[in-house]
Amino acid sequence: MELSQDTKNILGLQLPTDPRWVNLAEISLAEILTDHAYCEQKAATTCISLIQRYSDREKLVSALAPIVTEEWGHFRLVLAELHKRGLQLGKQRKDTYVNALLEFQRKGGHPKDRMLDQLLTMALIEARSCERFKRLSEGLTDPYMQKFYRRFMESEAGHYTLFIDLAETYIDKETVRIRWAEWLAYEAEIIQQLEIRGDRIH
Repeated sequence: MELSQDTKNILGLQLPTDPRWVNLAEISLAEILTDHAYCEQKAATTCISLIQRYSDREKLVSALAPIVTEEWGHFRLVLAELHKRGLQLGKQRKDTYVNALLEFQRKGGHPKDRMLDQLLTMALIEARSCERFKRLSEGLTDPYMQKFYRRFMESEAGHYTLFIDLAETYIDKETVRIRWAEWLAYEAEIIQQLEIRGDRIH
């Protein structure tokens, strides 16, 4: 199965989510909402960590500060949806997808190389999240939940481009382009190998 040309152009992802995932997610909506809440929470705390680590990068600090607020607002929205359904926030699960991405990050070498990989990791997580939210907004049978996830889809698309733009602010564009292509190929391998689970966003 191929991604639509539109999704490829916007996100650059090489491999689409298996369509069976949406059906499994609908059956496990409580688990999906819990996992989604933690994804938003981790996005906010990661942005805080990046601000702390690169406090001398004025554009990065200014750009990520409102993202922290937005991601935490998303966490509260998902938490409210859980409570509305009489559900509690469950326990955080191991994120196999994100952990696999972290293994690809360069740990040594030049500090700019490490910063590049950290920013591209975030861009990739946001891009895949956007693609998953798009699947949910189109594939769930509940019109309310379709609209719920469309809202998140639109937000994540903007976040994805922001991290790419920040990378290009501090590292030359050709270096960013080459490394981004490597990340996309690696991420496709992860998606191909991961078990299809309906209780996880990733």
